[in-house]
Amino acid sequence: MNKDLLNKILITLGFILIYRILAYVPVPGVDLNVIKEFFDSNSNNALGMANMFSGNAVERMSIISLGIMPYITASIIMELLAATFPALGKMKKERDGMQKYMQIIRYATIVITIIQAIGVSMGLNSLTGRGGESAIMLDMNTFIAIATVSMVTGTMLLMWIGEQITQKGIGNGISLIIFAGIVSAIPSAIGGTVDLVNNGQMNFLTVIALLVIILATVGFIIYVELAERRVPVSYSRKIMMQNQNKKIMNYIPIKLNLSGVIPVIFASAILMFPATILQGSKNETMIMISDFLNPNSYTFNLLTFLFVVFFAYFYASITFNAKDIAENLKKQGGFIPGVRPGGSTSEFLNETASRLTFWGSIYLGAVATVPWLIVKAMGVPFFFGGVAVLIVVQVAIDTMRKIEAQQYMNKYNTLSAVGL
Repeated sequence: MNKDLLNKILITLGFILIYRILAYVPVPGVDLNVIKEFFDSNSNNALGMANMFSGNAVERMSIISLGIMPYITASIIMELLAATFPALGKMKKERDGMQKYMQIIRYATIVITIIQAIGVSMGLNSLTGRGGESAIMLDMNTFIAIATVSMVTGTMLLMWIGEQITQKGIGNGISLIIFAGIVSAIPSAIGGTVDLVNNGQMNFLTVIALLVIILATVGFIIYVELAERRVPVSYSRKIMMQNQNKKIMNYIPIKLNLSGVIPVIFASAILMFPATILQGSKNETMIMISDFLNPNSYTFNLLTFLFVVFFAYFYASITFNAKDIAENLKKQGGFIPGVRPGGSTSEFLNETASRLTFWGSIYLGAVATVPWLIVKAMGVPFFFGGVAVLIVVQVAIDTMRKIEAQQYMNKYNTLSAVGL
């Protein structure tokens, strides 16, 4: 393995280790025993899902208990604004403007984190243990101030870790943080399942069926993620003669799932945002809304499906620019057989991408919801959905591709250095 690639992998693992250490640093002034009692009876609702994404940091009331979701929520808002306002979209495309764009996202993340931290702190005020002891061991106003500062610091540290992994490590830092959080919860999930079998709360055949569902979901995700439509491209004889010693791609690959894992993460962030704030409220209306957004409810999964489909279309329209592809193809002397260069090529590529995005969005929505429907029908007494499996598999595939790309780049640089 190349030394540069090894260093990037070690840097990535080092930052993930820091992230896991932060998950064990609690917010000052919290009675962790009361929090644990509360989570033992609330593992199947929105808090259970938030706990899964944070790598069990929520049940420890860690300084990173809000996770990276405030940053993702701020990114969603900025993406929507950039698509709505041309000036902001132009800023995003420029090199200097991109720095300002990212700075706005960071400021928005702080604002969202403060709102969520205050909501969580006020919710903890009404939380008591079995013996009547309060979850907060400090004065309420003092605790809100300390908890807000602690959670803002934790979220900013996570955001910094994610950016450092993206710049200096391998893969997308934000996705890898979510990936690490989900994977870190697997051992405890396995242990919990074994306890359920030993206690007679779950049949062994149910466990086998659950494993089959997970493996089938993983296989289906890998199959679809590797699927692509290859649009054939032809080049003029003159171009071929000029580049006879170079490899010219004779097709345009368009993935079935153009948007990757982003729609699932965005949908989860939006649905978890109000659920996190409302949890612990004693108001009847708030309790009703919180129950409506319970991950084990049909309404939550229906909303998940709709949000995933929406963001699949939205993000695909951002990542796939048919006009730029058509212009670059025309400059290189290439064309799609039967399609005129320029505007006609752009329209053809847009139509092809739209058809693929339709099926890709249905696939994402189905994987995010159908496994939950099957597991619920089986009567499994804990939350399980395809969202976690989808994120883990997609991030793993994306990271492996980037490692392979880095290896090819190193080989290319080696051959260039020796003159071959």
